[in-house]
Amino acid sequence: MPAIVLVGAQWGDEGKGKATDLLGDRVDYVVRYQGGNNAGHTVVIGEESYALHMLPSGVLSENVTPVIGNGVVIDPEVLLDEVQTLQTRNVSCDKLLISANAHLIMPYHRALDKVTERYLGSNRIGTTGRGIGPAYGDKIARVGIRVQDLFDPGILDQKLELVLRDKNQILSKVYNRRGIDPRTIAADYKRYAERLQPYVADTSLVLGQALDQGKVVLLEGAQATMLDVDHGSYPFVTSSSPTAGGACAGSGIGPTRITQVIGIVKAYTTRVGEGPFPTELTDEHGEWLRKTGMEYGVTTGRPRRCGWFDAVIARYANRVNGITDFFLTKLDVLSSLEKVPICVGYDVDGHRTDELPMTQTEFHHAKPIYEYLDGWWEDISQARTPKDLPANARNYIKAIEEMIGAPVVAVGVGPRRDQTLQLRGLLRLYRALLARGGGRPPHPPISSTTCAYSSSAQAAASTRSSALSARPGTTCTPLLATRASPGSPRSIRRSGPSPATSPHWPASSPPTWW
Repeated sequence: MPAIVLVGAQWGDEGKGKATDLLGDRVDYVVRYQGGNNAGHTVVIGEESYALHMLPSGVLSENVTPVIGNGVVIDPEVLLDEVQTLQTRNVSCDKLLISANAHLIMPYHRALDKVTERYLGSNRIGTTGRGIGPAYGDKIARVGIRVQDLFDPGILDQKLELVLRDKNQILSKVYNRRGIDPRTIAADYKRYAERLQPYVADTSLVLGQALDQGKVVLLEGAQATMLDVDHGSYPFVTSSSPTAGGACAGSGIGPTRITQVIGIVKAYTTRVGEGPFPTELTDEHGEWLRKTGMEYGVTTGRPRRCGWFDAVIARYANRVNGITDFFLTKLDVLSSLEKVPICVGYDVDGHRTDELPMTQTEFHHAKPIYEYLDGWWEDISQARTPKDLPANARNYIKAIEEMIGAPVVAVGVGPRRDQTLQLRGLLRLYRALLARGGGRPPHPPISSTTCAYSSSAQAAASTRSSALSARPGTTCTPLLATRASPGSPRSIRRSGPSPATSPHWPASSPPTWW
């Protein structure tokens, strides 16, 4: 059976844990492939809420083997505390596997992370101070300490002496901080080794054999596309690759084994830390989204920056990840809005673009161009089927689906496990494709269609990108694309695509919710 990748398609906190938990009973392995304890998932099962920082979300499903891959950086104290906390709540971690090749976060990584961020002042990146960046830095510099080193005391002592010769010089002479004793660290980490040893394995081999045996492997990233060190809003990014390509390097699974990539997007946008955020709302609307969506970091507790849905970002995530299906979360938060804005493009120094700007400077200057859709007043948290949603909520989903270029197959209307509407089964979708002899569903053909826009300043003709252009045989819908301004949310609701022309859906079997 193929492997499935689950990626965040914005700046993180999209609800990946909810998606993993939803699929948990239908997969055999859930693999965390990058990041550290600088990110977290919240999973709500019934009345119980679980905050996970290091462990894959699949640990909450009895039949799943949770795996921490080689691409993760592990703080052993945090990991062991998390295991113990779950065990006290009668959640077994006996099946947990940890890659012997995963790198370890050391005390000097945390110390350097905190002091470096403090000295950057107003130029800070906005890290969590948990040592993730310095740990990845040592990995690339080839002076990192791996899980397997814990079981060879001589190697561990030798590596600590070598690396601290340099780190202590930086701490004491650059930052005026006290040096760290390698013998103290060695003693602490040797104790961790005793508790970690039962979980350590050659996870690349285990996963390869599982796939050969027909098992289903779900690869779960932390953070998200726009925090990817290569493809994100650099330098305001994490230190690893949360995108689908990173799943291969971080798990030891070859790219040809992956046939489905599920992108998770919120019905609006949030991010934590510094960096550009075109749709950010710094007024009462942003505060309303934050309070209504309970937008505070699982790991840090920091309030998240909030803004409207950005179709440019989601479309970019689709491209760099090769997303086959989208899971839209937190749609219920948008209830009670008269008009719901969607960012359909950017104004960059007077020029419109429908794609992510190429340079960091242009991205910082990007101003959102919005389309306004009719909102809905109904409480949708009790919806249990797609047909329970108000017509305008369904129209919002259809509009997003058309803009981002891949089907929305599930919608979250609340935090609980039972508050997910499956428009089309996630795993049933790829199994049906396999039965037809295919893998990833083909993207619709790229077409270039001239569409007329209206704006508060001018009406002009423009060639839209494929994600926003009319599909063959359809009529391009005029859109009102206006810069957000108080008191002027005029809009034209997008006409929803028909089942036959919506992206990816087989014409013979349109989803029942249309």
